[in-house]
Amino acid sequence: MRDYPIWHPCTQMKDHEKYPLIKIVKGKGIYLYDDKGKKYIDAISSWWVNLFGHSNERLNNALKQQVEKLEHVIFANFVHEPALKLTEKLLKVVPKPLTKVFFADNGSSAVEVAMKMSFGYFKNKGEIRNRFVYLDSGYHGETLGALSVCGEELYSEMYKEIMINNIRVKGPDCFRCPYGKDRNTCDAECFEFMEQALLQHKKEICAVLIEPIVQCAGGFKIYSPEYLQKLRRLTRELGIHLIADEIAVGFGRTGKMFACEHAGITPDFMTLSKGITGGYLPLSVVLTTDEIYDAFYDDYTSLKAFLHSHSYTGNPLACAVAVEVLSIFEEENILEKNKEKYQYLQKRVKERFLNYKFCGEVRYKGFIVAVELVKNRENKEPFDWKERIGFQIYRKALEKGALLRNLGDVIYFMPPYVIELDEIDKLVDIAYSATKDVLGE
Repeated sequence: MRDYPIWHPCTQMKDHEKYPLIKIVKGKGIYLYDDKGKKYIDAISSWWVNLFGHSNERLNNALKQQVEKLEHVIFANFVHEPALKLTEKLLKVVPKPLTKVFFADNGSSAVEVAMKMSFGYFKNKGEIRNRFVYLDSGYHGETLGALSVCGEELYSEMYKEIMINNIRVKGPDCFRCPYGKDRNTCDAECFEFMEQALLQHKKEICAVLIEPIVQCAGGFKIYSPEYLQKLRRLTRELGIHLIADEIAVGFGRTGKMFACEHAGITPDFMTLSKGITGGYLPLSVVLTTDEIYDAFYDDYTSLKAFLHSHSYTGNPLACAVAVEVLSIFEEENILEKNKEKYQYLQKRVKERFLNYKFCGEVRYKGFIVAVELVKNRENKEPFDWKERIGFQIYRKALEKGALLRNLGDVIYFMPPYVIELDEIDKLVDIAYSATKDVLGE
């Protein structure tokens, strides 16, 4: 592959000397089709972005109609109807008092926008705070600022010498809970580590960044809503901002429109991307409050403006598709319709994997279902990471017709919402068969 010109993301390119790249030529519904005519169930929604299936007729039409009117315009000093409509729809579904919407074009950028806004808020108020708090296994993107709040060393370790010195906190690990508790009944005893950090560094901290309820890239760790409730109470008490990264878990993935709703909290900033356009186009938004906005609102000569921009900020094509995504949620009662499907997915995965000798845990929240595989069920000993057990299962699943990308030795299911019950059966059977092919009966 040395002579191949494309450098692919999140990939050791040398792997493709053994495993040729798969060329996808078409997508329809939950399926992807390669150039040899083979089809694959897109079990991970193409990196968690696709909500209503590939080549969705309603989203296709929204895009076609908009491209005939306006493909793009500078978003500084100008506005357009798709952005206005999207803002109106977003503000109807996000928790109050999130009232202001800032547009960006990808998740990492949205995270960095929120970080800059938080820092700028305090600076405009005459206070310099220059650190952020993040969790073990937390993930917020891979641009340099986002990496500085990444608790997954696989992504961040190489660049630590050039990253901002932020504060890393031991986070929830419910599968291997040191307190011997259960995520469904605990009092989030593990919050003590966060509490210590916030009290010790409160004058330095702009904000805490957190993925509500599910740490996706960290192995789909699912934790108690009580943790979020404690965090919101303490950050409010100390005057520290809370940034809720809903990029992967928003738009119904956890069973509610936004994962924060499980804890009944409202953050100071909410970042959204991925599913916002149903998997069609890059777009992200940062939602925040009037209080944050007002800290930047002044005469130009005060030099307090938030001078941040991207060339494709508020792209009309992406906004038009996002408007249609939110219309589908509303008109087709998606959150209610999804219940039968994700409950069935949870049931089928448990039936297949729960008693399997290498299954450490089946965990789930809404349409996110994960299986953590271990070498020893009794003591939860993991496999040696160099064996790449999860990767081997991913490869076997591809052979059998499912895109089931792993995270370490966690295999997970996050399909488009249009999947049917018989397709769930097929998907889970493929995953279980691939796992047995690699690990045995």
